Amino acid sequence: MNPEAPPTIALQSTRDDVRIAYLAALAMAVHVLEAALPSPVPGIKPGLANIVTVAVLCQFGWRTAAWVSALRVLAGSLVVGSFLSPTFLLSSAGAAASMLALAVTMRLPGAGPVGHSVAAAMAHMLGQFVVARTLLVPHPALTALLPVLLTAAVVFGTVNGIMARAALERLQWRPGGRPARPASAEVSSE
Repeated sequence: MNPEAPPTIALQSTRDDVRIAYLAALAMAVHVLEAALPSPVPGIKPGLANIVTVAVLCQFGWRTAAWVSALRVLAGSLVVGSFLSPTFLLSSAGAAASMLALAVTMRLPGAGPVGHSVAAAMAHMLGQFVVARTLLVPHPALTALLPVLLTAAVVFGTVNGIMARAALERLQWRPGGRPARPASAEVSSE
């Protein structure tokens, strides 16, 4: 071994790294597709990529969901060309707030995909609103929009939660983050 040669570092991806990359790419693809859709009301989008985040939360836990959410925001902003723009700032604030809400709802008994999704949608909207109100549009009239924005968050959060639950059921998910055994894998005691 040459004493003057710099040490080499072997990089090896783990199964979790590959899973996170795949799920983040899926969430980013949904995010980019949604960015291309016109919004009938400024500031209101359905947040379809959050379906992936909620499903990941239920299936693999908060840490994996946080990675997927952060990578989606970062990579999605690079793809759509909004990196370091006000849109990126709003998206980052919303994602951070929603992940904090998900950290709380994970500890609540009985909170499933719909509950997680509604809490995340409302937190996302509140996070974006706080940034918009304090940094981008510091006008008191903006506060009049908050009830409309939160109502949209509840509606879209509910719909997205139902879709996340349906996706998890197709994956044969059980509460607690464990996939159910397929019926063909069950062993008969007869």
